[in-house]
Amino acid sequence: MSDPNTSLPSASYFIIVGMPGLQEHYTTLFFMFLLLFLATILGNLLILVLVSLDLGLHTPMYIFLWNLTLLDVLLTTALLAVLWGHYRTISIAGCFLQMYFIISFATVEIFLVAAMAYDRYVAVVKPLHYNTIISTRVCLRMMSTIWALGFLLPVVPGILAISMPYSTSNYVLHCFCDYPTAMSLPCADVTAQVNFALLIAMVVDWGPFIFVLFTYCRIIIAVMKMKSNESCKKAFYMCSSLIVLVVLYYVSSAVVYIGLRVDSISPIGRIFIGGLNYFLTPLVNPIIYSLRNKKIMAAAQRYIIIKCLFPHSAKNTVRAAK
Repeated sequence: MSDPNTSLPSASYFIIVGMPGLQEHYTTLFFMFLLLFLATILGNLLILVLVSLDLGLHTPMYIFLWNLTLLDVLLTTALLAVLWGHYRTISIAGCFLQMYFIISFATVEIFLVAAMAYDRYVAVVKPLHYNTIISTRVCLRMMSTIWALGFLLPVVPGILAISMPYSTSNYVLHCFCDYPTAMSLPCADVTAQVNFALLIAMVVDWGPFIFVLFTYCRIIIAVMKMKSNESCKKAFYMCSSLIVLVVLYYVSSAVVYIGLRVDSISPIGRIFIGGLNYFLTPLVNPIIYSLRNKKIMAAAQRYIIIKCLFPHSAKNTVRAAK
């Protein structure tokens, strides 16, 4: 751990402060974040394994879910630096590389949640044409496009940010390299760069969000026209978890890029707002979506409980369940 008074070339290094004012509680924070990471990784890895093993889950809906879970694992891994302590040094290139991957993973997630909303829209509004509209081939094409967009959109803002001169201060008041915090360090005017990045962020956030609202309005209209109460309940249950995901991904992401522009927010407040977007959603995703899914729970019972308790007869039991 580096000493805060150590003089380093500000043009070559950043110093990640961590949580200002809470350095004396480092041990407590370390174990708190460690438990948070372990719970997030284990929960999401469980979903990845179950969807990969169960052939009955190899459908477009669960392909989307598998990619969402993979993104949560990757995003959490990219944030492991918060366990490294306070006042740690990182090169400017390394800082922006970490920032690029965090933003890219988050961008892919936003587009992916919109694709999942479209998947539910087709399943409810056009169920007879679902296998044609959302075929496995179409699903894979959508996923390829989403991943490509997620990694291409942050490139230009990242290049503009790393090309700025950093010589007045090299202290990053955050647990990791966050864009708004890093862009407060250059000694030149960054208004144009920040506004450009904000414009892209708002398009990425609110474009898919408006699309999701449109799809859910159509879903609600279709559900209201259903004559069977059982069909209505099934449709609403099928979409309820995704509604929670929409709120978490889009609203929390928008709060990060709007709220951090308020100068009166304290450093601790900025860290909390950033954590709301980057730490909360990967942790609760397996709870609010995957583990409430009946097929996921059934797969967990087949592949975990049965194999642990009855390893010799597990193979035949799994085949019978399918």
